[in-house]
Amino acid sequence: MTATPSVAGPQELLLQLLDPANRAHPYPVYAQFRDRGPVLMPDANLMVFSRFRDCDEVLRHPSSSVDRFKSTAAQRMFADGMPTRPMGSQGFLFLDPPDHTRLRGLVSKAFVPKVVNELAPHITDLVGGLLDRIAERGRFDVVSDLAYPLPVAVICRLLGVPLADETEFGRASALLAQALDPFFAITGEPAAGMDERIAAGQWLRDYLHGLIAERRLKPGDDLMSRLIAVEESGDQLTEGEIVSTCNLLLIAGHETTVNLIANAILAMLRQPGQWGALGAESNRASAVVEETLRFDPPVQLVVRIAADDMTVGDTEVVKGDTMMLLLAGAQRDASEFDRPDVFDPDRETFRHLAFGKGPHYCLGAPLARLEAAIALSAVTARFPDARLDSEPVYKPNVTLRGLATLEVAL
Repeated sequence: MTATPSVAGPQELLLQLLDPANRAHPYPVYAQFRDRGPVLMPDANLMVFSRFRDCDEVLRHPSSSVDRFKSTAAQRMFADGMPTRPMGSQGFLFLDPPDHTRLRGLVSKAFVPKVVNELAPHITDLVGGLLDRIAERGRFDVVSDLAYPLPVAVICRLLGVPLADETEFGRASALLAQALDPFFAITGEPAAGMDERIAAGQWLRDYLHGLIAERRLKPGDDLMSRLIAVEESGDQLTEGEIVSTCNLLLIAGHETTVNLIANAILAMLRQPGQWGALGAESNRASAVVEETLRFDPPVQLVVRIAADDMTVGDTEVVKGDTMMLLLAGAQRDASEFDRPDVFDPDRETFRHLAFGKGPHYCLGAPLARLEAAIALSAVTARFPDARLDSEPVYKPNVTLRGLATLEVAL
C-alpha cells in the first residue's frame, strides 16, 4: 500500500523521508519539498534544496564542500566529545581539493572510457553466465540473481579483491552504505546501529590492510597493486589513503550500480512496452539507462557543506550550514522536465544530476553506464515474456535507496 504523505511542516517532511513506509514511494514527499522551495531549518543549521536549478548550482558552486566535518552541526558534536573520525581516514568522495584532486587523479586512469570499454567482453560474459543460471529456474530475483552479482564481480576484478570474500565485504558494505543517510542532519541524533557500522568499517579496513600486504609480496594487474606502486615510488600516498580509496570504490563501485540496474528493470516491467522495445532493439539501452538515472536514481540525495557564506538562487546560506540536495526530487521538477513523473526513454534529451556535477562528478559513471546497458539489453532480449511476480521490497537506505528483492517470472 502506498504511503501518501499529508501536507506537513519541514521537520515532518524530513522525518517522512526517513520513514521506511515511504521508501517505495518517496516522490510525493519530494514534491511537497519542491512546492515549498528552499527550506531553512536554522536550529539544525540545515538548508534543504529540492528544485533542479538550485541543486545544480550547489553541486557546481566553488564554496560547496563535501567534508561533513566542516559543518557547524559536526563541530557542535565534536565539542560534546564525539570522536572526530570514527570511521578512520576518509575516501576522496568526502575530501575537498587539494587532497581530493591528488587522490582522484591517481585513481581516475582506471575509469576513463577507453579502459572501461575494454571490460565490455568480460561484462558480457558475466551477464551471459548469470542469465544461463536464471533460465534454468524459470524465475529470478532481480537483485540477488543479476543486479547484485554483476557489479560486485566487476569491481572485485578492478581492485584485485577475491570474489570468494564477497559475503563478508558485502555485509560490511551494506552497513557502511547506511552511514550516508542524513539521520543526524535531520534529527540531531546519531542513527541507531552506529556501533555496528563502526565495527563493519574497522573490519573492512583490516581486511584491505591484509590484501595490501599480500599485494606488496605479489603484485597483480589491478588498481590496488598500482596504488601500492605509487606509494612505494615516493609519491604522496599513504597506506591509509590506499585503504580509504579502495574502501570507497568497493562500496560506491557496486551499491549504486545494483540500484541502477534493478530500478531500470522495475521501471520497464511496469511498462511492458518498454521491456519489449529494448529486447528488440539493443541500441535503446543507453536511453533506458539515462532515463532511469533521471526517473528513479540510485543516489536519491547528497549533502554539501557551505565552506563560506553562499548565495544559491535567491537564497542566502550561512557558512557551516549543511545543504541537503534532494536530487531524486529535483529530477522530477516540472519547471525543467516535460511529464516528469513518466518513465520515457524516448525523450528528445536527457538531463540529470545522478552522477553529480563539478569536481566531484562520479568517477565510475562510464563503468556504471556500461554495466547497466549490457545487463539490460541482454536480460530483455533473453526473456521477452518476463513479468513482475511480486511487489518490490526496498532496503532501509534513504540515500542509496534501492530494492532488496524483486521477483520476476519468465
